[in-house]
Amino acid sequence: MTQTRTLPLLPLRGMMVFPYMMIHLDVGRERSMAALEQAMVEDREIFLTAQLDAETDKPGLSDIYTVGTVAEIRQLVKMPGESVRVLVEGQHRAIIRDYRETETYAEVDVEEFKDKIDTSMKMEALNRAVVHQFEEWVKLSKKIPPETLVSVAIIDDAGRLADLIASHLNLKLEVRQELLGAVDIKERLEKLYEVLTRELEILQLEHKIGRKVRKQMDKIQKDYYLREQIKAIRDELGDKDGKTADIENAKAKLAEGDYPDEVRKVVEREINRLDGMSGMNAENNVIRNYVDWLLELPWRKESEDTMDIKKAQKILDNDHYGLKKVKDRILDYLAVHQLAKDKSAPILCLVGPPGVGKTSLASSVARATGRKFVRASLGGIRDEAEIRGHRRTYIGAMPGRIIEGIRNVGTRNPVFLLDEVDKINMDYHGDPSAALLEVLDPAQNSTFSDHYIEVPFDLSKVMWIVTANNLGNIPRPLRDRMEIIQLSSYTEMEKLEIAKRYLVARQREQNGLKAKDIHFGAGVLAKIIQDYTKESGVRELERVIGQVCRKAARKIVEGEEAPIKVSKKNLTDFLGKVKFVDSKANKKPQVGVVTGMAWTEVGGTILPTEVSVLKGKGKLILTGQLGDVMQESAQAGLTYIRSCSDKLKLPEDFYEKEDIHIHLPEGAIPKDGPSAGITMATAMVSALTGRKVRSDVAMTGEITLRGTVLPIGGLKEKVLAAYREGMKTIILPKDNERDIEDIPESVREKLEFVPVETMDQVLKTALM
Repeated sequence: MTQTRTLPLLPLRGMMVFPYMMIHLDVGRERSMAALEQAMVEDREIFLTAQLDAETDKPGLSDIYTVGTVAEIRQLVKMPGESVRVLVEGQHRAIIRDYRETETYAEVDVEEFKDKIDTSMKMEALNRAVVHQFEEWVKLSKKIPPETLVSVAIIDDAGRLADLIASHLNLKLEVRQELLGAVDIKERLEKLYEVLTRELEILQLEHKIGRKVRKQMDKIQKDYYLREQIKAIRDELGDKDGKTADIENAKAKLAEGDYPDEVRKVVEREINRLDGMSGMNAENNVIRNYVDWLLELPWRKESEDTMDIKKAQKILDNDHYGLKKVKDRILDYLAVHQLAKDKSAPILCLVGPPGVGKTSLASSVARATGRKFVRASLGGIRDEAEIRGHRRTYIGAMPGRIIEGIRNVGTRNPVFLLDEVDKINMDYHGDPSAALLEVLDPAQNSTFSDHYIEVPFDLSKVMWIVTANNLGNIPRPLRDRMEIIQLSSYTEMEKLEIAKRYLVARQREQNGLKAKDIHFGAGVLAKIIQDYTKESGVRELERVIGQVCRKAARKIVEGEEAPIKVSKKNLTDFLGKVKFVDSKANKKPQVGVVTGMAWTEVGGTILPTEVSVLKGKGKLILTGQLGDVMQESAQAGLTYIRSCSDKLKLPEDFYEKEDIHIHLPEGAIPKDGPSAGITMATAMVSALTGRKVRSDVAMTGEITLRGTVLPIGGLKEKVLAAYREGMKTIILPKDNERDIEDIPESVREKLEFVPVETMDQVLKTALM
């Protein structure tokens, strides 16, 4: 039987109500409370249905299930906090036929369904099967009292029976909704039988797992009891247990090894402590680990240095192209060490952009000196214990990276690489850079004390090599203890040589190719450098060469005959379209556009600077993520221009009637540093006077209020970047003239250098 009625709607969050089910509901939403009030005014009946998403605050027709329950309100109590607690009893299932929104609540036209009584034998059998499954579920779950089972079993109405059983089961909302939506009693009972069967299987599996866990626990207890019996038997027979064996091994190592007296005293003391402890003492393992560390450290073990300087030089030259300063310093050390073996090893700090060979150079130094090599990356470490180790009082305490590296390498005079020292951070755990002072200070590192080891270890024989991208990020006290060697960007000629000597062969081997399988034609490597890479080092260049080798390997596997020839014409088949289009020839002199030069952690770069003059009220607008130093440089440049406005033929009040906008493109990249003062001043003068700036000129230098040009750093990196961009003339501070000789001769020959002392000289050279 069906019947259509109009009722207020009460959406439910994360729950639903079956017919014949009595439940308390807490209602707090205004529209829901209004629906309850309307139901109380009429015949105390309301339509309940579940929301599709419990998080929806104002559900509409598309946010609720269409099948729900007509319920009678039995009790309504107002609660603190403007909420209501209502006791409802489900009456009949119903389906929404129409939905309407009023000002205060929603109402629905619903079609009610009343269960038809079916007394057939098939229905009786299905009814009994469901009751039997429910009885089994109650026995296993023990979540429902037996009285409930009795009350359910005596129900004759199959529809009511199915709804009552479903209301007692802890099912997902979707499954409960399927049971509610089953209007046909036979279909409802069949679905309920499926659900009960599945729930029974899950319960049986849970019980099986529980029995297995209990069995395992019993086995653990039994094993513990047997082990204790074995220990007692060994004690009676005088056999050695694990602890006694460890003690004897430690004593044997101590007797055979070459250890300082202080180490011997500490090891003997710890062995005696271990011997007197109970086998169940928690400190047993702590002492064993500590003794193992002390015995495994190479307190006096050293590897012999290579004394053949010519052989060492040959190794360095074979492994790395260029890097003359570094190689000379290593060979100097070997010569001094040959004459005075007791002198401390040097502490070299290699500073340069990524990809120029700082890290790989350290392993070559180890080969050249005949020493073992160990590396520790310091990038991102915050805890001082990473360097000094943890106190043994802490759970899981371990030595720091320095002692750990020395133990792993097995000698006390390795080449030890501390990578990325400029990326050390500090927080409440301490300052790791301060801990490195003791490691790298020649006056202190002969008695380095690790918190875990506690016995001083001699690090003076270690040859330290430290790498960094930015010298400015290394704390000054740490920097003073190191010998700084700058590694600059590679020129195109150097990149070409490195590619020919090392990169091509290495990538061939990594991609399974032989020398006869691939052939790079004339000018191909140079074209790759110019059109597909733009970097200070050669890391990206090696990746691109690797891409060519992978494409060649694929062609060979697909059946193409070797060798695969790579030429300028077919290079795009391997690498795709050109990444960096050569626009040097298209550059023309413009008003207010100047090419500056800057130095970053990844090497030198050009700094295009644009200035526009607009009618306004004298504002200086700066855009392009400029740091404080560059903003101050812009202010200083403007002040200089105002001070010599007569000389520049500018109106005296130009700064009151015109806004000056300085923009440095590539705004997503932060820019700062004292090197763009004359660049911004020149661009402002050009924009204010209308005179064009030479497009082949690049400049660097800081400016004072009186127009004096101050020196800068990183000239070599900046000039190489400008050269890559096709600049012909470099304006630089007079005080940096001595740095020109550091620039490779192949680059110096193609550039004109103009040292300047004042802004007048800069403008004379730069403006058309």
